[in-house]
Amino acid sequence: MVGKFERRKDTVQELTESAATHVGQIATIIAGAVRDVTREIGDWVSDGIEMREAAKRAREDEQEGEIVDVDVEVTEVEIDEDGPGTSAPRD
Repeated sequence: MVGKFERRKDTVQELTESAATHVGQIATIIAGAVRDVTREIGDWVSDGIEMREAAKRAREDEQEGEIVDVDVEVTEVEIDEDGPGTSAPRD
């Protein structure tokens, strides 16, 4: 037969183990949340740095009067006024 003291000891032991398990789970959740928030803040700051650098380059380009040369090829398009498929191919 289990005595009163041993029953109480077992109850305290179970409660302590349960509390430790739950506290550990809560700590894991909090650690994950802190990690995720830290990552998001870091990404946000990186975006800000990239935007600041892009704005600085744009100001420098504007001050230098630099013109960006872009090669564009223009293609002529013939419009068939009779509708699609009614004209003969041209050679």
